[in-house]
Amino acid sequence: MGTQDSSLKSTKKFHKQNILLIMTVLFTLATLVVGALVFRFYMEDFRKPSEAFIYDKYYVMITDNYKSDFWQSIYKGAFEAAKPQGIYVELLGQNMEGDYSCEQLMKVAIASQVDGIIVFANENDEMTQLINEAIEKEIPVVTLYGDCTKSERLSFVGVGSYNIGREYGRQIFNIIKEKRREDFIDSKTMSQRKTMQIAVLVNTDSQDSGQNIIISGLQETLDQENATNSEFNISMVPVDNKNTFSVEESIRDIFLSDEIPDVIVCLNELNTVCTYQAVVDFNKVGEVNILGYYNSEAIVSAIKKNIVYATIQIDTRQMGQYCIDALNDYYEYGNTSQYFTADITLINRHNVDSIQDMEESDE
Repeated sequence: MGTQDSSLKSTKKFHKQNILLIMTVLFTLATLVVGALVFRFYMEDFRKPSEAFIYDKYYVMITDNYKSDFWQSIYKGAFEAAKPQGIYVELLGQNMEGDYSCEQLMKVAIASQVDGIIVFANENDEMTQLINEAIEKEIPVVTLYGDCTKSERLSFVGVGSYNIGREYGRQIFNIIKEKRREDFIDSKTMSQRKTMQIAVLVNTDSQDSGQNIIISGLQETLDQENATNSEFNISMVPVDNKNTFSVEESIRDIFLSDEIPDVIVCLNELNTVCTYQAVVDFNKVGEVNILGYYNSEAIVSAIKKNIVYATIQIDTRQMGQYCIDALNDYYEYGNTSQYFTADITLINRHNVDSIQDMEESDE
């Protein structure tokens, strides 16, 4: 019996060793198969052609504030119009450390010998000299939103400033009519009617001709609508536009003054945002009517809350596309149109929802 038990134990031990050996072999084979498959997939991926693309041309866009929604939307329009044509557009300064002026970025673009420059220009002498220097080096330049009329720039892409002024004028006349109606309803206020104070926020850069044209359109529209001189008074309030902080300070000073305007007309996106923030901070919602500029998400939201009376929507994608068209015309035909004008639309509380629905359906 002792010999038989010993034999059985030896047999069981032998079987266990065989099972362990077989499992080890199977595990090793499985590991080798999986490793081979992973290696094969890796090699196939390695052999794929690189997705890097070589563009035919390289344009740059230069603005004073590449972070704003307004400029980002124009850039997107230019980028999307250029890419299918083998052209790369860079928003210059976006990937650089520090803040640079438009003039400094112009020098970078000229030194880089780019194929085309799209620049938010102004009428100062340095900008004029830089644009002419680029032209001398056969780099075509398109001025965008702000022009440099004394330079040899190729083309100007902007908005119809006079038409914007007329839209502002119509909205101010609507506000005057609403005030008239309120005064007639309340006989006590009839004898105490006061002149409506209208403040137009203008950049301290007095060489910006666009804002002068807007004010001219505004004034002429009010005259045509038969608003009497005793009903309104227009004043231009300078805003230090060096940076966001200086703009905020300039606008807060308005609300710290003795007489706060009844209507504030803003001629850019930043002024609009800072003004409605000041109206909220100083608890003046309903007392101050804001006529804004551009249709960022924040500004549209402020219209729905009745903080902003109306704003001007600009087809920024169209502006970006026009810039590319102007540069491409130059390369293809040797010349292009002197002026491109983007479409504008007025947004107020009556049409804000329908315009938003239309934009969402387009997307």
